[in-house]
Amino acid sequence: MSMHADVVVVGLGAMGAACAYQFARRGAKVIGFDRFAPPHALGSSHGETRITRQAVGEGADYVPLVTASHRIWRELEAETGQKLFEACGVLVMAPGKGESSHHGKPDFVARSTAAARAFGVPHETMTGADVARRFPQFTNLEGDEKVYYEPGGGYVFPERCIEAQLARAAALGAELQSDRQVLSVRQEADRAIVTTSQGEVVAGHVIVSAGGWAADLLGAPFDRLLTVNRQVLHWFALDDMSAYAADAPVFIWMHGPTDVDYLYGFPPLPGDPRVKVATEQYSDATTADAMSREVSAEESAEMHRVHVAGRLAGASTTVAKAAACLYTVTPDNGFIIDRHPAMDRVVAISACSGHGFKHSAGIGEAVAAAVTTGSWEPLRPFALARFDR
Repeated sequence: MSMHADVVVVGLGAMGAACAYQFARRGAKVIGFDRFAPPHALGSSHGETRITRQAVGEGADYVPLVTASHRIWRELEAETGQKLFEACGVLVMAPGKGESSHHGKPDFVARSTAAARAFGVPHETMTGADVARRFPQFTNLEGDEKVYYEPGGGYVFPERCIEAQLARAAALGAELQSDRQVLSVRQEADRAIVTTSQGEVVAGHVIVSAGGWAADLLGAPFDRLLTVNRQVLHWFALDDMSAYAADAPVFIWMHGPTDVDYLYGFPPLPGDPRVKVATEQYSDATTADAMSREVSAEESAEMHRVHVAGRLAGASTTVAKAAACLYTVTPDNGFIIDRHPAMDRVVAISACSGHGFKHSAGIGEAVAAAVTTGSWEPLRPFALARFDR
């Protein structure tokens, strides 16, 4: 016997949790499925902290989404009593001379500054010399670096954000089922049918927010557009925390010309003598199921040698923790938020190409509004049609 719902959400990570919450807020009958038990460490939405900033160098189209997310995090904090968002500030740094790139976008500092000016985001522009004086945790700066600083940015706690939205969705009547694998999604006339490992659900709409597993469910053209890349997070022990003041910011530091010549990181959490850092790689593709989730000592040693040594005060070679996660990436490093071209009742939210969490709460709100009202114009920049040009 089939179950029925207004909306089925497949995958309850960053995007799925946001969608389940926002549809439930609108009074929809929501059923959500996840093949694991979210929040979990098997996808893209874990690792203690995620960067957030409003002036998004990836493009002005993202700014309304992240601005909405900041509002929603604060609303959820008030509703749940949980700390979700820490506005410690964000630094974006690039060499003063020569080329640099981040997420496929050249001159990322200038793009961030332009977005801040266009949307009235409070910010400062600095040089590396300014940074060295103000934030002594950054060492061996040349002095002429181009720097964007956004005091209202910072980091969110991804596991807490997912938990809070799932809890609110459930309180509003959503039925959320963990450890339930979705095997297929199809459409018959004006209804969508979701086949799970324990039966079928008939729905008005299906939101597929399955990250690295999305292409398997969605088929063409997603199977040729989405690539899964393994990424690694490292926590190095700090043998000296004196350089990390209470206002120590999150940072994105481009120190060379290409997308992989950079690191990003976070200040130590209160009472925690570790610094979390990472870089990105896009050369080795994998799958969500085949990806190795073990991080070798050699990987951490290379991260420290290539990116951390000489740049972060007090960061020892001692690895306090390491974890692997996955990015699901499109050819242009942009999001896909659109209806399936062969199934208009099926909405895909993937891939977010490694910069999605900061936008997730706003995406949930925007998708719920689009499905409910039928107006997709606000999400047009993330449509599939751009890949046909």
